Amino acid sequence: MYNATKPTLDDLPTSKQLLRSTSIAFIAAMAILIAIVLPSEYAIDPTGIGRALGLTEMGEIKTQLAEEAAADAALDAAKVATKGNAGSAIPAQAQSGTPVANDSAWRDEMRVVIKPGQGAEVKLSMKVGEQAEFDWVSEGGVVNFDTHGDGGGQSVSYKKGRAASAGGGVIQAAFSGNHGWFWRNRGDVDVTVIVRTRGQYAEMKRVL
Repeated sequence: MYNATKPTLDDLPTSKQLLRSTSIAFIAAMAILIAIVLPSEYAIDPTGIGRALGLTEMGEIKTQLAEEAAADAALDAAKVATKGNAGSAIPAQAQSGTPVANDSAWRDEMRVVIKPGQGAEVKLSMKVGEQAEFDWVSEGGVVNFDTHGDGGGQSVSYKKGRAASAGGGVIQAAFSGNHGWFWRNRGDVDVTVIVRTRGQYAEMKRVL
């Protein structure tokens, strides 16, 4: 039977060597965390390396998907609560498949040309509880969008999306103010967004 030779004290690493190895491992782990994990998982990029490697965009997509999943879960919970209490108000959301008036023509239409890297914003002047149906499409490319509202020191985001070519549904104003859409063109050619609306609002206006 082969007997392995036991290491001597001289063969074992010293405390100084162990401390040095631990320090190197810690520094390497922190570098990986800051340069790779944070950008790719949480879109946090303090060094700019994640953006250069394309990891930050991955993190932004993951964060956006997580936010949308949370919003969908909250909407589902609100729908359940609404069914259980018929007298309660409909929660403010940008909903799909909830038309205000299917048999009426669109009240307003606006065409917005968005250059590469730029954004555009169109809003409806609405009072709290009012509902407006909308439909929009992009020609020439896709856009990132944020359906949101602001006014009286308040703000709310109804729905966000990335690389979308169309959207539609109903906005129910959570408060009196301006409610609508912000689109950004991340492509390299001009994109035209056509938005149509009808329902309960005072006016449609482009604010950006």
